[in-house]
Amino acid sequence: MLQRILFIVPFGLVSVIHLVALFLAESGRPIGDLAGFSKLLLMPSLLVAFLGVLLAGPLSQTVSRIALLGSLGILCSFFGDAFIASPGDLGFLMGLGCFLLAHVAYLVLISRELRVRRVPRGALAYGVWWLAFVAILAPHAGVLLVPIAVYGLVLGAVAVVALAANRFVAVGAAVFLVSDSLLGLHMFLPGFEFWQIDVLIMVTYLGGQGLIAWGALEHARVRSARPVLEGVEVAA
Repeated sequence: MLQRILFIVPFGLVSVIHLVALFLAESGRPIGDLAGFSKLLLMPSLLVAFLGVLLAGPLSQTVSRIALLGSLGILCSFFGDAFIASPGDLGFLMGLGCFLLAHVAYLVLISRELRVRRVPRGALAYGVWWLAFVAILAPHAGVLLVPIAVYGLVLGAVAVVALAANRFVAVGAAVFLVSDSLLGLHMFLPGFEFWQIDVLIMVTYLGGQGLIAWGALEHARVRSARPVLEGVEVAA
C-alpha cells in the first residue's frame, strides 16, 4: 500500500494539475502558462516515483537494470516533451529523436528484463496498425515520412514485446501507442481535429508511461519475492 501511495502521489498530482491546466487552456481559460510549465514536471515526477519505490525494496542486478533502463526511457521522454514544445520542424525532429531513444530503452527493458511469456500471435495486429498509420500519413508528412515511419516501427515493436510482459506493461505500451497515433494524426492529417484532443493525447500519454513504470515495479517486486518464497519452500 505504501508503495502505491509513493508512486501515485508525486506523478498523479502533477498529472492532474497539468491536465486541468491544459483543459482550461483548450477551453480558452488559460491559467498563465501552467500547462506548459507543468508538462516539464511530468517525467521528473514519474522518475522520482519510479526510483523511490524501486530502490526502497531489495536490490539486485535485475532491479539495477530495471532502474537504469526505466530511468533512461523516462529521461528521454522528458527531453522529448521539451523539444516538441518548441516551434518548427527542428524542435519536432529533436523531440521525435528523444522519444525514439525512449522507446528503444523501453524495448530493451521489456525484452530483456520484463518478459514472462512468449509474444502471442495477436501481436500481428500491431503490424497492421503500422502499415495503416504510414499509409494514412504518407500523402501529408512530406520529408518527415521516413523519420515518422521509423519511429512508428520502434513504437510498434515496444507494443509487441510488451504483450510478453505483465498486463500493466502490455496495456501501458498499447495506450502509449494510441497517444502517439493521435498526436501524429493531429499534426499531419488535415481535418483531424476534435474537442480537447490535446487533453486526450496527454491522458493516454501519461497513462501509458505510468502503466509501463508500474508494470516494471510489479515485475521487480515479484522477482525479488520469489527467492524468499523458494527458500521457505526448501526449508519446509
